[in-house]
Amino acid sequence: MDYRLPSLTMATTIEQAIKDLQAGKMVVVVDDAGRENEADLVMAAAKVSPPAINFMITQARGLVCLALTAERAAALALPLMTPDNSSKFKTNFTVSIEAAQGISTGISAEDRSRTIAAAINPRAKPEDLARPGHVFPLVSHEHGVLGRPGHTEAAVDLMRLAGLAEAGVICEILDDEGRSARGQDLKSFAATHRLTLISVEDVRRHRLATEALAKRLTTTSLPTTFGLFNLLLYKDVITGQEHLALTLGDVTATDVLCRVHSRCVTGDVFGSRRCDCQQQLHAAMTSVQQTGRGIILYLDQEGRGIGLTKKIAAYALQDQGVDTVEANQQLGHQPDERHYWIAASILKDLGVRSIELLTNNPQKVNELVACGLAVMRRPLAIEQTPDNSRYLRTKKEKLGHWL
Repeated sequence: MDYRLPSLTMATTIEQAIKDLQAGKMVVVVDDAGRENEADLVMAAAKVSPPAINFMITQARGLVCLALTAERAAALALPLMTPDNSSKFKTNFTVSIEAAQGISTGISAEDRSRTIAAAINPRAKPEDLARPGHVFPLVSHEHGVLGRPGHTEAAVDLMRLAGLAEAGVICEILDDEGRSARGQDLKSFAATHRLTLISVEDVRRHRLATEALAKRLTTTSLPTTFGLFNLLLYKDVITGQEHLALTLGDVTATDVLCRVHSRCVTGDVFGSRRCDCQQQLHAAMTSVQQTGRGIILYLDQEGRGIGLTKKIAAYALQDQGVDTVEANQQLGHQPDERHYWIAASILKDLGVRSIELLTNNPQKVNELVACGLAVMRRPLAIEQTPDNSRYLRTKKEKLGHWL
């Protein structure tokens, strides 16, 4: 099946949000339903004004906060509010602030606007701010939404994407009863005030699709049973994990045969019959060799992303009768914790324009398409054995694999 026409809805909405922020408008940013499950008004700190602050406190009704980079907070000598952050979502509040000059009590919309302007002034010094005050700075994770999927990080990332000072003013949206607004209430709020509505996940996916997140470290040749491959070592600039790419022939053309393979020491190295990993890897390398060009990506994702220690623990649970999905869940993990944006980043570095993906996993296809790659799927036919039949059945029934 051909997956060449990914939806442009997410990209279009993000671009509109960026334009709105550049124009001094606010946007509504929705959190993940499984996290805080709420939404914030977000605007550029560089564009803030007394009327904007007044809109936030009268229409959104939440706490007005100032999202900053760690570097900016350090330059202003803003320590965290507490050294022992025990809050549920680990939001990095610093001590609250006030402009040291030019304000009255600090609580008015005009005073808070002036405090924000003082804090983001590139020439500001720590003594230009009084502590405590009525504006609450928040420190973003160094990797933004890729490191922590919060509104703080979304605000800072959006300002960077908009080419503005990396500081955003955010305020949670409450409903008429004083509860966090959700669902249709948020859509109605955005529509009433003609505000673009996006999600933290939209920001994350935009970054994954547009940024170079894989750093090429070294290249060499690798003679194998399946032919002579080029071997490239990559490092994930976010996690620090190392991944391999094996290429054969010219891979800069279209419809390049490709296998995205997750490391499986027990299967790939020792030939474990619990899974079909070695069979898939060998079949993919054979196909690439017969085709004369292609790519094998070997990702550091042992045990569907839970690591070797937990994977072996999952084996022990399977010996007691549970399946591979249930074992992961009993260990406190999702059935599949892998993501494939790093694969997309490596493929883009290799100059790949479109791929013919050897896979039975819809998640791989969906994520690579979301990252901007054109994907045509080629199924991998693997022989079922008495040892792996339950494993393959579980992948089909519980993980949705095409088997």
